[in-house]
Amino acid sequence: MRIWAIANQKGGVGKTTTTVSMGGILAQAGKRVLLIDLDPHGSLSSYLGIDPETVERSMYPLFQQIASGDEVQPQAMIHTTEFDGLGVIPASTAMATLEKQYGAKNGMGLVLKRVLSSLYDVYDNVLIDCPPMLGLLMVNALAACKRVIIPVQTEHLAIKGMERMLRTMQMIQQSLNADIAYTIVPTMYDQRTVACRQSLQRLQNDHRSKMTRVVIPIDTRLRDASHQGKPINYLRGDSQGLQAYQRFVSLLSGRRQNDAREVA
Repeated sequence: MRIWAIANQKGGVGKTTTTVSMGGILAQAGKRVLLIDLDPHGSLSSYLGIDPETVERSMYPLFQQIASGDEVQPQAMIHTTEFDGLGVIPASTAMATLEKQYGAKNGMGLVLKRVLSSLYDVYDNVLIDCPPMLGLLMVNALAACKRVIIPVQTEHLAIKGMERMLRTMQMIQQSLNADIAYTIVPTMYDQRTVACRQSLQRLQNDHRSKMTRVVIPIDTRLRDASHQGKPINYLRGDSQGLQAYQRFVSLLSGRRQNDAREVA
């Protein structure tokens, strides 16, 4: 089972779009895919038609079960979707209280890792949509994943958010005494603007060894997909955004060995 966390300490950079797009492409290719929403705002959940304000089966009860020593039942929290092979454990807005309830309790940073260990033979790929701030939920995602995908909008403030994310990962690596592999993927790129071109050049200059060569362009079809509650590959027709995400997923999945250098 491959576990990827999609994270950046800035909102609006394409984390949820990346999570859903990658998940849809993998599912359509025949993989068994689980999406996990760890952001109390619930953007991923809302994208797929689940209301984080009212949902009962979510990540929140799993934290409660482990904190109270009860039997953990992750399969009961999984929602099926209309897309074959694609399941989701949604977020609940109540997850915003987890830090206050359990932040000081030993072992709560490993809840997600424990949950996923019981699903190891059930799914081929797990994609975790992370909150944009350091805390218990982010620690859980980084402790559970095998690789962090860092979407970075090609603009100045998003790059600053990415740099905070890298510092966070460094701290957590020291705490866990383990390396965390990561790949930076530029998003929302518009080659017509000087700001985007300069930002992409800065990423290439400063982070080339950890950055994929795949660049996700601005594409209105990604917005259409979100509006319809579908991964972009389930819309009719082709698009530049779809092609870019397909190539990125292919590289991460190791199906194009000759291009493996394109993913850090």
